[in-house]
Formats: sequence, structure tokens, C-alpha cells
Amino acid sequence: MRYYARMNLIEAVLLGVLEGATEFLPISSTGHLILARHLLGIAESPFTTSFLIVVQLGAIAAVVVTYWRSFLDIEVMKRLIAAFVPTAVIGFALYKVIKGYLLDNELVVVGALLLGGVLLIVFELMHKEDEAGTASLRDIRYRDAVAVGLCQSLAVVPGVSRSAATIMGGLMLGIRRVAIVEFSFLLAVPTMLAATGYDLLKTYDTFEAGNLGVIFAGALTAFVVALVAIRFLLAFVKKSTFIPFGIYRIALASLFLLFIL
Repeated sequence: MRYYARMNLIEAVLLGVLEGATEFLPISSTGHLILARHLLGIAESPFTTSFLIVVQLGAIAAVVVTYWRSFLDIEVMKRLIAAFVPTAVIGFALYKVIKGYLLDNELVVVGALLLGGVLLIVFELMHKEDEAGTASLRDIRYRDAVAVGLCQSLAVVPGVSRSAATIMGGLMLGIRRVAIVEFSFLLAVPTMLAATGYDLLKTYDTFEAGNLGVIFAGALTAFVVALVAIRFLLAFVKKSTFIPFGIYRIALASLFLLFIL
């Protein structure tokens, strides 16, 4: 059975902007895309659900362009592999649940945004960064890398935020803020490539030729916007906490809960 996406180029570009702007911030890009799809009135179908996953390729490319030297460092790569494995196992095991139920559920997104916002604020108020903590990606312990990967796996629930889960997990493990933010950027690459590749293998036969242009427009837009977002977050974490993002999550979830859903 074939499906046709009710999504035009303008909608794809808008979602691409949203993906690029939110992918690396602790506010859940997937959650934002699901809520935006609801607002735009885009029909749910295997293609539109896959679009929310595939559009992340643009953000992946932005990380590769920005940090390509880090992917040539064997010590960094070994730690990324250690962190990726638990996420891959959990994501593969729960793929049908994620695709079939979670990615189409706005209430799950709103609940995760709200709870995540509260936890983010509480964490930042209680957390004190260890000045002697791990400051280099090459010095991250393998057990800590695996633990960060387990934290990242929480983001299979849309609205949780892969970035928030990995960064908060890393901070609790004693990794310095800038280091764990950069590690989170790099970890996004194998994670998103695996998720996108696996989803395409499962759903490629639902795509029409016209959908390829929609995907390209969204991914290209996400790439350009993500280049700016990466630099913004790196500059932000050097002088600020994530409390503003926690407040934003609570406000967005409240608005959707009260006036839209």
C-alpha cells in the first residue's frame, strides 16, 4: 500500500528550520516537529512520520562539517562507539513502539516537555560543576560514555530531548559542561545515521518521487540553521545554565495543553 504525504516544500522548509534550531538545544527537536506538524495540519502517514526522522540528516551534516577533525581522532571515536551501543540496542528493540505509537502522540510530547522542563530547572539549581571534572573528550571514561549512551536512550520518548538527556547525564558523571555538550553533538551523528538508515530500510517503499524534493528541502534547511545553532549553544553554555530552556519547555507544554490539544 502506498501513502501520499500532505506536505509541500514550504512546510518542509519550516520543519527544517525548526529541526536545525532545536536539534542540539535541550528542548527536543522531535517534540517540536510533532507539535508543529499538528499545528500545520499535516496528515499522519508513514512518510510524514519518517520525515521527522530523516530531516535530521541535515543536522548531522552540520556536526560533521563543524567537528570533522574529531571524527579522525581514534580515542574520541572509541568513546562515541561505547556511548552509541546502548542507544542502538534500545532503539532497535523499541522501534515499532516508537514509530507506531510515540511519534504520533502529541500528549506524550507535551507531558515529556513539561516534566523535562521541571527536571532541567531542578537539576541546574542543585548541580555544582566540578572544576576538576573531565574537560577533554579523550579523557572521558568508557563506563561514563556507556552511561551517557543509556541516558540518551531515554530520548526514544519524543519530548524528552536527546541533547538534554546526554548533557545532564554527563554533568552528573563529572564531565565538564563544554566537553559534554561537544560529546553530545558528536554522539548525535551515529545515533541519527542509524535511526535514519533503519527507518529508510523499513519505509522506503512508501515514498513517492515527489517526496524526495520535500526531504531534501527540509534537510538542507536544517543543515544551514543547525550550523548557527551549534555555535550559539557552545557560546551559551560557557556563561549560562539551562534554566531558560527549562522555563521555555514548561511554557510551551502549558500553552499546548491549555489551548491547542
